[in-house]
Amino acid sequence: MRVISGTARGKKLNTLSGPNTRPTLDRVKEAVFSIIQFELEDKNVLDLFSGSGALAIESLSRGAKSAVLCDNSYEAIKIIKKNIKETRLEDKAEIINKDYLEALKKLNKANQKFDIIFLDPPYKSDFAIKAMQYIFDNNMLLEDGTIIFETDDKNKEKEILKYKEMKIFDIRKYGSVYVIFIRKG
Repeated sequence: MRVISGTARGKKLNTLSGPNTRPTLDRVKEAVFSIIQFELEDKNVLDLFSGSGALAIESLSRGAKSAVLCDNSYEAIKIIKKNIKETRLEDKAEIINKDYLEALKKLNKANQKFDIIFLDPPYKSDFAIKAMQYIFDNNMLLEDGTIIFETDDKNKEKEILKYKEMKIFDIRKYGSVYVIFIRKG
């Protein structure tokens, strides 16, 4: 897995190994970033289920102003720190080793708001829906902001549509992966 474009272009990223990890495929990452490429400059990014940090690092490499990378796994945090250091993006990154809801509460208490939020949770969980509800209830997504949610379950679209404050504006399918783009409703 490599950084596709920007200041850290071509830099190989370290990843977690094991059955519980599922890094975003390069082709999916490349497609997502081609869609949002003009939305990144000077923006604040949240990568809530960071894993290796690849999505936030790609954002920073392409000109995002800052990124918060959150993961509850200590092993993931070690990989994220290593990747941030090797890509020389430490001055733009904040790393939080907490459960997603605790991380959101901490960020909300600090009144942090985001232009782009990546949600790539474990696929069989309901973490993303709960995270989105917290984000919308606490107005953590800026007015023209975007949530980018990766899942393998097309039915997650129906769950999102239950909430009038969330509006799906694009869905892309890459193999068995769906990427759902969400804005304020």
